[in-house]
Amino acid sequence: MPARINKRQQREQEELLALANQPAAAVDTDSEDETAQIQIAPSGFAALSTAEDDHDVPESNDETSKPTKAKKAKKKKKKPVASDAPTSPQQSKPAEAPKLQQPKSVKKGKGKEKKDGLDDLDTALAELSKKYPELKSVAASSSSTTRNASLASLLSVSVSNLDAEAEMRKFFGARAVIAAKSSETSSSGSSKKRRGVAPTQTQRSQLTRPHPSWSMIKQREGLSSRPLTDEEVQQKVTDQNSPAARDKWWTVEYSKRYKGVTKTFMQAVSSGDPEALWRVLQKLPWHGDTLLQLAEVYRHQEEYSQAVEYVDRALFSYERAFLGSYSFTNGLNRLDFNRVENRPFFLALHRQVTDLQRRGCIRTAFEFGRLLYSLEPWTDPHGVLFHLDFVSIKSGMGQWLLDVYSEFAGAKTAFEDHLNPSALPGWAYARALALFAREKAGGGQSVGSSTDALKQAILAFPEVVPLLADKCDISLSPELREHKALRIHTDGIGLSPAQSVLHLLSHLYVQRSAPLWKSASHMKWFESTANGIRASLNAQRSNPTRERFLQMYASTTLRYSVYRHIVVLEQSFRNLTPFIPRSVLLAKQLACDPLPPLTATSEYNDAFFAGAEEIFAVRPRRRDARALERLIPDAGVRAQIEALFDANPGLAGQLPGGVVQFVQMMAEMPDEALDDMMLGLAMGPGEGGGGVPGGGGMPGGLPMEGDDDMPDFDPMPPRVAVPAVAEEEESEEEDEDEYIAPMPIRVVRNLLNRFWGGGGAATGGDESDSEVEERDHDGVD
Repeated sequence: MPARINKRQQREQEELLALANQPAAAVDTDSEDETAQIQIAPSGFAALSTAEDDHDVPESNDETSKPTKAKKAKKKKKKPVASDAPTSPQQSKPAEAPKLQQPKSVKKGKGKEKKDGLDDLDTALAELSKKYPELKSVAASSSSTTRNASLASLLSVSVSNLDAEAEMRKFFGARAVIAAKSSETSSSGSSKKRRGVAPTQTQRSQLTRPHPSWSMIKQREGLSSRPLTDEEVQQKVTDQNSPAARDKWWTVEYSKRYKGVTKTFMQAVSSGDPEALWRVLQKLPWHGDTLLQLAEVYRHQEEYSQAVEYVDRALFSYERAFLGSYSFTNGLNRLDFNRVENRPFFLALHRQVTDLQRRGCIRTAFEFGRLLYSLEPWTDPHGVLFHLDFVSIKSGMGQWLLDVYSEFAGAKTAFEDHLNPSALPGWAYARALALFAREKAGGGQSVGSSTDALKQAILAFPEVVPLLADKCDISLSPELREHKALRIHTDGIGLSPAQSVLHLLSHLYVQRSAPLWKSASHMKWFESTANGIRASLNAQRSNPTRERFLQMYASTTLRYSVYRHIVVLEQSFRNLTPFIPRSVLLAKQLACDPLPPLTATSEYNDAFFAGAEEIFAVRPRRRDARALERLIPDAGVRAQIEALFDANPGLAGQLPGGVVQFVQMMAEMPDEALDDMMLGLAMGPGEGGGGVPGGGGMPGGLPMEGDDDMPDFDPMPPRVAVPAVAEEEESEEEDEDEYIAPMPIRVVRNLLNRFWGGGGAATGGDESDSEVEERDHDGVD
């Protein structure tokens, strides 16, 4: 049963029937005019009436036998209504605005207008280019930047794949990961409490998952970043035609306080005492070098979970320095490795890639490796390409490896000190594996392309063949084994520097990537291909890929990248150190800055630390006097303790906190330790006393390896007074407001009785004793 209609709808139907007899052309023309008017966005109360009319449209359409004509006729009916409304400037102005929905004829007209507008713009640009010829160079640079866009897309990082915990959940499930984290937290909770780390709220990061136990970090904590100036870029990149000259280069900068902490860190490293590193970390909990050094200490102790946590904290501290400056994940920005301020971030990423592989998070390791490669793709200072040829195949990112290989293989010009992945032995064999996997998966590749790629790899780098065959138990023909190109070298004796690097990288690839070749299909494919290439190997006089490699590694900068890669992973690849020149191994270097580049523009020296803030500078004497007064209100007792402290100069060098720390230490010491210390003080410095037990070293000190290789830094000096500056005065005023609870009087009397045998306090007479007793009864303690 049809719905009942009202009078207004009945009138509309009658008018529609009357309009149906009019010529169609007239209706179409009027409807186009009406469309232009109806699409005007009404304002004020006019919007309400329009909304009501719009709600009526479906009702009339449902009851009309010809909906198309009805819609057009309805629009024509509204025309006089719109014309009767009073016009004003505000209402007439929107009528000239562009419509959201217009007929095709109107849209075509506007398209022609846009086309004409673009032609006018092109004409204006052409005239400007004739008037200002220097604009052509700007256009050329922009086009070169566009050509590098393909490489930038390959180097851009997937932030979602930087989460190792998410990858572990895929393999083991969320319950297993949560249980493992809870066990690690409970085992490390006591040590964190002992170090004074209090639980705080969770912080955000792209490179790691901040632990709730981490202390809150400020936005930068002494680290900031800035772009290199044009002069600095020209100084770094001598060849302005190289692709590195078109990149955007950045650097990290230290604040004065951060430099002061770094200076103290270097003194702590030279002392060989890990407890000194903890004292540095108490001053600045987010110091990158200290965190990396402590991670290395834990790694030597095989406490890998703690080592991973400190590497994460180092990454987090540097990530905060990049906030608001640039994105390190888009593949467009570079970080200058020649500056010592940037090198801790490179080292932290390299440590992270290694730890992730050990934990089995291969996909995350690939993403961190790509991030490290994007920071400096032209020299690859930490040799992350030697990780990527393995993790890309292992994680199923073989297509990425093929794309990068093609990107560099098509380069026609070879620039000095520029690394080309297509000329590396590991990448040549990994490319064959990637093509083999694609053929097996039915990716549409022509049959035999992987075999051709493997033949090219064997002809260019035959040194890999015997090593891989021995590692995977692949049988080679005796004729092929006897070939001189397949001779195995275990050191660099008798080889040129470039040839030594070639044999080193051959051993490195086989040790890391041999598991990829141990499947039955890969072993059979490699055996048949290698045994059938002997004739081509004999007929070969030279190979362009091999020649490109030898020419590339004639550069000392690129050779140092390989050496640095082995030095960082010394525990895993110690058998490859004979390929490194002895002069490089004997050079003084630190674990926090392994093998600095020969082209370094800054390093940790006196010039770098000029103007640094002295974080362990002695506080003014009056501040110590105020703190001591709060601890011991009695003036006579204070004078006796100060006299004892001043009579033993060795205490000042062992107790950075001065007499205040001396008093607090005595109050917390057990009776036996206090007796031993008093005996030492009584013996005097000439008889082995004059200091706190243990010679001032904190308990738990461990010997550090490689003490002979440490640079000749001065040991951590005793606290030296420095001139007061404005910032120090401000911090001094803050310390004045800090409340220090007074020591119990009974503790003070106990100390004095031990020093003077119960009669030391009698020097002040009976009045002092009575005063002490009165204060004791008043409840001071």
